Amino acid sequence: MTTSPDDRPRTALVVVAHPDDAEFGCGATLAGWAQEGWEITLVVCTDGGAGGADDATDVGSEARRRISGIRKEEQRAAAAILGLKEVVFLDFPDGQLEPNLLLRREIVRQIRRIRAYRLVCQSPDRAWTPSYMIGRFHPDHLAAATATLAALYPAAQNGWDFPELLAEGFPPSRVRELYVTGAPHLNFAVDISATIELKLAALRCHVSQLGEDQTELAVRVRGWAVERGEPFGLPMAEAYHRVEN
Repeated sequence: MTTSPDDRPRTALVVVAHPDDAEFGCGATLAGWAQEGWEITLVVCTDGGAGGADDATDVGSEARRRISGIRKEEQRAAAAILGLKEVVFLDFPDGQLEPNLLLRREIVRQIRRIRAYRLVCQSPDRAWTPSYMIGRFHPDHLAAATATLAALYPAAQNGWDFPELLAEGFPPSRVRELYVTGAPHLNFAVDISATIELKLAALRCHVSQLGEDQTELAVRVRGWAVERGEPFGLPMAEAYHRVEN
């Protein structure tokens, strides 16, 4: 495996709330990084068990286990298309995610385990502009993002935080680059004109959420990519708030 600028392995960690979140937010970027030799781990915080039809009446534990299993398989298939190394499910209950110390510790564990050089997460901020859908404010998204940023600094790089992880063989590790999707202020963009089709192919894996026919969705996704690229002079882009650590 090739190395990053400070001679560490080129490892990236992506933390999202649900299956399909990564594909929507940064799927084409991840595909490009994978082609460049980055080893990418996707962490999904919830079990996806609340992802059935909105009007469903059978929402008991068995139904939740069933939809969770389906969504996990869809996520694994999508990750394979993008070229990701692995998918880790933390299995917190879908729809009930909280940015507590337990979630923070699990994310710290993953950062330290792979010694992540790059970290991608969702935005913890609401952006009150017409271009943002209400779904952007899903409490699970906000919770996953808040916990991830707390894990990034200082916990992941500070041995005094979660000392039990030292005993498990996970010493402090410092993330060098942070990429936040859906942030109110976007200061960095990735040209995805060469990988947009991989993003769309990965989204097509999520049939349980997006249906079999995704023709209209593909049109919207391409349109969003063009809009994101315009301020940066790119034909198609995924945009982030990027910070170096």
